[in-house]
Amino acid sequence: MSQPVALITGCSTGIGQALANVCLDEGYQVWATARRPETLAPLVERGAIVVELDVNDASQINACAERLRQQAGRLDLLINNAGYGAMGPVLDADRDTLLKQFDTNVFAPIQLVRATADLLREAKGLIVNIGSVSGVTTTPFSGVYCASKAALHALSDALRLELHPFGIKVLTVQPGAIASDFGNNATAAITMDESSWFKPWEKAVQARAKASQKSTSTSALDFSRELMSYIKNPLRPEVALIGTSSRSMVRMKRWLPTSILDKQLRKRFGLDNSAS
Repeated sequence: MSQPVALITGCSTGIGQALANVCLDEGYQVWATARRPETLAPLVERGAIVVELDVNDASQINACAERLRQQAGRLDLLINNAGYGAMGPVLDADRDTLLKQFDTNVFAPIQLVRATADLLREAKGLIVNIGSVSGVTTTPFSGVYCASKAALHALSDALRLELHPFGIKVLTVQPGAIASDFGNNATAAITMDESSWFKPWEKAVQARAKASQKSTSTSALDFSRELMSYIKNPLRPEVALIGTSSRSMVRMKRWLPTSILDKQLRKRFGLDNSAS
């Protein structure tokens, strides 16, 4: 079969759904995954193959990979898009919160790579890991999420180096503000104890959860089309910054002295004054 095959996680809404549509437009056989496959009906109508996949379920990951081997026999493009955003003060994040965040954003992408590595090697395929500018520039009240994306970036760097001899490429994507359901999901996932020190900053925590959902945010479709231009380009960079504020957020971390950046972020989130 000469048709290229793409496996994309988290396709029920937003970026994942847009990526699936763009890959279909480009002639890929798209394997679209989601925890609730009924949400993928619009993609089924376009010819996508639907797979029920909770990326935190090892048995489902293995079953998906085996089905790919049996039915497609190849994998040209793996897009690790499924993600989770736990928002709130680091001090309020218990062990379960930390594990849930890292399970989805760090461990799951690596397990998907492990499960499909033989197919990617045979096709000399491309792994696309959707990170975040939040993994570069840490902001208050999103420390656990930022840490998970920073970890994914580091693992992507290692994979890019280690998989080079086998012809597998790795592209790390660091989106800025992208219009999607992420803000609503992150708001629902806010972790803050009733006795939290940070109750006076509750509105600031909510604002951070919705920070990417602005009128100026890049649409999921525009994001996906720009990402596809990188995927198609054999001279693509190792890291792609896409979307509103993506470059400015990285520049802030790269060029501003830490003391000045800290001062700006404390002011933005109302952390200038002592709580005592």
